[in-house]
Amino acid sequence: MLKQKYAVGIIFMYRLFQKQILPLKREKLWDFVSVPQNLNKITPPDLAFKIKGTPPEAAYPGLLLEYEVKVPLLGWTPWLTEIKYVNEGYSFMDEQRVGPYKLWMHTHRLEETDGGTLMTDEIIYQIPYGIFGSIAHFLFVRRTLERIFRYRREKLDELFPVT
Repeated sequence: MLKQKYAVGIIFMYRLFQKQILPLKREKLWDFVSVPQNLNKITPPDLAFKIKGTPPEAAYPGLLLEYEVKVPLLGWTPWLTEIKYVNEGYSFMDEQRVGPYKLWMHTHRLEETDGGTLMTDEIIYQIPYGIFGSIAHFLFVRRTLERIFRYRREKLDELFPVT
């Protein structure tokens, strides 16, 4: 997992990048990752992730998804994301509209490779609250995100084992 930090003025932007090869066809993996309800299956239980309402069977550009998530020290936090674009079968990007981050853009990419499909997650994010947010990022936000994506990697390996 690659982590980077960029300074823009006095505001820091962070990047989390993860790659994983899963032993199945790109189309089959797309059928899983493009279904909003499946996010529940790959999110750590302690976040108590809940999708509000009934989402559609697949992501599409302009789709608004409303969640609630339990954030350490903040309690229940609303989260509204918009699916900004979809390249059917290959990639999509969600962007936070309302939630705990000042900025959150998450790009999901699938690419055929030897042994299956290479799945790439790239998240560009900013923490609110200036220097206090930077301190919180250093103390626990970064580690929490790393834990979430490590859990996601492990769950996907369980769901799609090498046969």
